[in-house]
Amino acid sequence: MPRYALKIEYNGAPYSGWQRQKEETTVQGTIEAALAKLEPRTHQIAAAGRTDAGVHALGQVAHADMDQDWTPFRLSEALNYHLSPAPIAITGCAQVADDWHARFGALERRYLFRLLSRRAPAVHDKGLVWQVKNKLDINAMRQGAAQLIGKHDFTTFRSTICQAESPVKTLDEITITEHEVAAGMEYRFQLRARSFLHNQVRSIVGTLERVGAGSWTPEDVTKALAARARAACGPVCPPQGLYLESVLYPENPFV
Repeated sequence: MPRYALKIEYNGAPYSGWQRQKEETTVQGTIEAALAKLEPRTHQIAAAGRTDAGVHALGQVAHADMDQDWTPFRLSEALNYHLSPAPIAITGCAQVADDWHARFGALERRYLFRLLSRRAPAVHDKGLVWQVKNKLDINAMRQGAAQLIGKHDFTTFRSTICQAESPVKTLDEITITEHEVAAGMEYRFQLRARSFLHNQVRSIVGTLERVGAGSWTPEDVTKALAARARAACGPVCPPQGLYLESVLYPENPFV
């Protein structure tokens, strides 16, 4: 059975997350249903990351095993036809080795979080950003973020239902930039690591927003991390500003 890597973009708003569920509409289930239109049988695809309900993707990666030999172009075109009008698109497709794995072969994942600061309601970006009303102190947020770089026990910043065996993760990068937009400012948080805990990114961004708003100091982030207790975390921000931006592999299958 030839195996194909798929690069996937989606708006997560209509979905109960990535992972297939019997009675819920999910991204995985929708793509598998489209695959069944091409080869009528049960399909099971595996992804680099299981995004939560409402979370988006710019560069999710999954793999699928097919019965027929498809050219990557024909497979992606056929899938996009059967996915329409769902807000899911196959933006890349490549045939890969039979043992290539979208999840276990990944070297790192990059997430983007978009936070809009303005008093007027978001119109064009509604459902695509987390909106707060007041401007944030980007330097304070950067100072707080610096406390989280490296290898740490991230118990404070993971969901109580996280299924990871260990809370210890290495966070390689948090970059925060600000961009002027109409009547406000957009802050973009980019986080990079080999893997993340459940709700880790949203917990970190929610905490850093409190630093930017002046409710926390950068030193409070250090104390929260050291507490290794979920109760020490700041508010968990909503999912709509979060995007799985890209996944890195030893060799880019889509080149």
